[in-house]
Amino acid sequence: MLRQIARLTRPVEDAGPRATAIAVYADAADRVVPATDFGFEGVACVDDAARGAVLLCDLWAVTRVPIVRAWALGIADFLHYMQRQDGSFVNFVVDWRGHHNENGPTSYPGGSFWQARGTRALAKLWMVLGDERAHDALLRAVPLIREATDVPPDVRAIHVHMANELLRVGAMSQLRADLERWCEEIVRLRRGRVLYDNPDQDAPHLWGHVQEGAIAEAGGLLDRPDFVSAARESAMAYLAPLVERGFDEPTVQPYGVASAIYSLTKLLEVTGDEVFADLVAKARDWFYGRNPARRQVYDRESGRVNDGIDDGLLNEHSGAESNIVAAQALIDDVVATLPDMLPLIEGCFVPRVRERLLAAPAAGSA
Repeated sequence: MLRQIARLTRPVEDAGPRATAIAVYADAADRVVPATDFGFEGVACVDDAARGAVLLCDLWAVTRVPIVRAWALGIADFLHYMQRQDGSFVNFVVDWRGHHNENGPTSYPGGSFWQARGTRALAKLWMVLGDERAHDALLRAVPLIREATDVPPDVRAIHVHMANELLRVGAMSQLRADLERWCEEIVRLRRGRVLYDNPDQDAPHLWGHVQEGAIAEAGGLLDRPDFVSAARESAMAYLAPLVERGFDEPTVQPYGVASAIYSLTKLLEVTGDEVFADLVAKARDWFYGRNPARRQVYDRESGRVNDGIDDGLLNEHSGAESNIVAAQALIDDVVATLPDMLPLIEGCFVPRVRERLLAAPAAGSA
C-alpha cells in the first residue's frame, strides 16, 4: 500500500522545495489520472493529502523511520499551501505546478469534507511531529468548524474524531463542550437504531460512514454511556450484517470497508466486547478475498489496493484514497512489514521526490 502511495506522490513546485502531494487516481497501469467526476477538478487534493499525512504521522509515531517523517512533512507543506489566510482550504490543484482550483464543485474554499480532513491533519501534524506551523494553521481552521451550522453527521464525525484525538492528549480543552454538542447532533439523526449520514438519505452510505466509531470513543472520553450505546446499536443493526455478508453491496470501495473497520475497532476498544473483534477480523478479510468478487482487493506482491468492487467485479484502478484508507485499516500489517519493505517503497518514488525525501533531516524540527 505504501508502495502505491509512493508511486502516486509528486512534487508540487509552487508549494515549496520539499512539498509533495498524492495523485488522486491511477489506472490499471499506474498512470496518474486527474479527477473528472464533476468536470475537470485537478491532479491532487487536500482530501487525500490530509488522510495521507494522518497515516504517515501514525506510522512515524510507532516506527520512527526517518523517511516516513520527511514524507509527512512534505505533504504538510502542500496542506499549508492549500490553506488560505482565513483558515479555509481549497481542495484541488489543477496541475503539478500547483495552481489552485478555487471554483470547482469539490474544490471551492472551505468545503465541508476537505475542510474537516485538512483541519484534522493539522491537528495530527502538531500533536505527533511538533509542527508549530500546523498549530498556527490549526488555530485559524478550527473556528470555521466550531462556527459551522447544519453540518451533516458524516462530516461532523470527522470533527469528532479530531476532537477525540486532541482531548486524549490533553490539548485544546476548549473543544470538550463542542465535542459533546457534535455527538448529540450525530445521535439525533437516527432512523430506528441506525445512525444516518445526512437528513436526505433513504439509507446510510458506507463510504466515509464513521459515526459509530467517533461517538463511541467520545462516549468513553466524556463519560457518556448513551453515546456508546447509540454507537453499539447502530453498528449491530447496520455494520454487522454488511460484514457478515462480505459487504455484498452493488458497489463497495475500500473507504467504505475501512470506515466500518474503524468504527468496529473503536467499539472493541471502548466496550471490550469480543463480538467486535470477530467483526473487525471478518471486515479486514474483505481486502484478502472475503468479498463478492472472491478476489484480493489488496495485492501484496504489487503493493496495490484496487479501487473497489462493482457488481461483483474488481475495479483494476488503484488511486490515492483506496491505498491510504486500506493502510489505515490494516496498519498493524503495515507497521510489521515496514522495515523489510522500506527499500521497495523508496524505489517506488519518482526520482525528484526520492531526492527531496532522502535529503530531508532525519529527525529535525518541522
